[in-house]
Amino acid sequence: MGVNMKIKGRSKKRDHIKIKTKYEWSGILFILPSFIGVSIFVLIPFLDVIRRSFSEAINGEWVGINNYITIFTNPAFRQAAGNTARFVAICIPILIILSLLIAVFLHRQKRFGSLLKSSFLIPMAIPVASIVLLWRLLFDNHGMLNGIVEKFGGTTVDWMNTGYAFWILVFSYVWKNLGYDIVLWVAGLSGISESVYEAARVDGAGEWKCFWKITLPNLLPSLFTIAVLSFLNSFKVFREAYLVAGDYPDESIYLIQHLLSNWFRNLELDKMAAAAVVNALVIFLLIMLLQKAWDTKE
Repeated sequence: MGVNMKIKGRSKKRDHIKIKTKYEWSGILFILPSFIGVSIFVLIPFLDVIRRSFSEAINGEWVGINNYITIFTNPAFRQAAGNTARFVAICIPILIILSLLIAVFLHRQKRFGSLLKSSFLIPMAIPVASIVLLWRLLFDNHGMLNGIVEKFGGTTVDWMNTGYAFWILVFSYVWKNLGYDIVLWVAGLSGISESVYEAARVDGAGEWKCFWKITLPNLLPSLFTIAVLSFLNSFKVFREAYLVAGDYPDESIYLIQHLLSNWFRNLELDKMAAAAVVNALVIFLLIMLLQKAWDTKE
């Protein structure tokens, strides 16, 4: 009897392992086409970029870390990296906090909530060329804003060739991405049960305490996703800056992407490859640090 029980137990264990293995292979087969595509169009080309970052642009001769030394001693690279870091450090907190506050407000609007949410998504549907045209109408030397300034007796300002250009770029990024982050926050808020708030209010908790003790802790997973996506989207603002101000804009909005574009045009592929590797490494480390911080909080 005992022997039969052991045989049946082993048989069930083997069946369980077979089913588990079958599901594992099914999962691998599902992701395989995407993985092949990413490998061909992203991973393999990036490995070639890493190889080129240690080689000379013309003859492909191995130069070690000379390209990295060149870019770190290059004033244009330092300026572009500093502007990009400043832009990200200012934009991301503004976008995350502002979108969260608006999302909480919209989530409580039962009547016009959906309509207001849709209105915040409109900037995402506007093509980049239209945004650039709007910038030029507003901030050109002979644009609408200078027309208003002149009307009230002020002096016109070349907005896109002064320090104001940086804040115009910040405003453009926040305006365009605000709706996207609001939708993500609202999705997170929808997952919090209303009964939790009702129980807290019965116990005497006010709105601020409910927000601090219930809403924020339950939104931590959403916060990580939104922070990473907002960070990655901040690198896309180059399109507007490039189309409005060209290859060499005001120094306050001269970003890493401007520098890479100029090096590509001059066929300085060795420096461009080294800068791209450094850029990718910084992005990867920042995302890993964010993930570690969120895992620690959880």
